[in-house]
Amino acid sequence: MDDKIKFEIEFPIHASPQLLYQYISTPSGLSEWFSDNVNSRGELFTFIWDGSEEQAKLLSKKSGERVKFRWLADEEEELNCYFEIRIQVDEITKDVSLIVTDFAEEDEIEEAKMLWDNQISDLKQVLGSA
Repeated sequence: MDDKIKFEIEFPIHASPQLLYQYISTPSGLSEWFSDNVNSRGELFTFIWDGSEEQAKLLSKKSGERVKFRWLADEEEELNCYFEIRIQVDEITKDVSLIVTDFAEEDEIEEAKMLWDNQISDLKQVLGSA
């Protein structure tokens, strides 16, 4: 099994960090832009797209700053990968960005980046900052 490769993308976003955090850390927030529906039981989140389900474990979160998940499928394969959504505020300009860290197979990185582009674009529409 090839190891997945880590990549990071930054998305400037016009929204307050507190508001953004609600959209990246809660099932109701995530279901507005990340997937069709999200349920959670404790640290276990179930993401639903077009009738298919993927489960992820919440590895860590820091209020107002970041959330980090690991897909259960990756955990079962003992892959040390995760996806993290981090809110970054420039100290001088106060510009807000979302930093997405994710992992993908080498030949799927561009596709994964495009997927995140689409997801964040949906988030911006929901926030009214498109």
